[in-house]
Amino acid sequence: MTGIDGKVVAITGAGSGIGEASALLLASRGAKLVLGARRSDRLEALVARIEANGGTAVWTTTDVRRRGDLADLVAYACRHYGALDVLVSNAGVGPISPFDELRVEDWDQMIDVNFRGVLYGIAAALPVFRKQSRGQFVNVVSTAGLRIVPNQAVYAATKNAVRTVSEGLRQEAGPDLRVTMISPGYVATEFADSVTSPTVKSQAPAVDFALSPDDIARAVAFAIEQPSNVDVGDIVVRPTAQS
Repeated sequence: MTGIDGKVVAITGAGSGIGEASALLLASRGAKLVLGARRSDRLEALVARIEANGGTAVWTTTDVRRRGDLADLVAYACRHYGALDVLVSNAGVGPISPFDELRVEDWDQMIDVNFRGVLYGIAAALPVFRKQSRGQFVNVVSTAGLRIVPNQAVYAATKNAVRTVSEGLRQEAGPDLRVTMISPGYVATEFADSVTSPTVKSQAPAVDFALSPDDIARAVAFAIEQPSNVDVGDIVVRPTAQS
């Protein structure tokens, strides 16, 4: 199957930002969506919006820190639509901070959501993809892993861990599966809301050149719509003004 129309796509972190924008764009191009996030009210409203515009979507509450939730997300897709073509692992948090603040719980949260959540998604979807002899993983990473800066080391480490796993998975995937990494730069999302460090909040620079989540959604769509023998490995999408 090529293109987007008719493909079954599951998205984590679909309640806002890049996940929400990707859902809206893919639905407009005919994808059948299974949306997962922790905030059920956001998902319900998003599905209603998609359906009002003629799209097809269902939702299930999903906390990527729980392996069972990812298994349920994939199982729901297979049960409702009979297949799963793409898993977009988009859920992420970024409570960045200086090491000296020793915010170990924040470190754990980033590891659990940003890295372990992707692994749980792979564990849930890979057997389905193997059985179907088709499937695509789209893992949302970050340019933070490409240029390490103060306060973001743990966050960048989780994203680079996903980068490493994605490349290893690509090499093991064989000719029937595809693995794509999307690396956004500055994007106007709720990312800053997860920051708990007073130091980081006080030092945060004003960024007036951030991309829209829609810009990243188009990159997700581009990777998915390629012919089945074309594996788009890594797309970096950053504002032209970002250093």
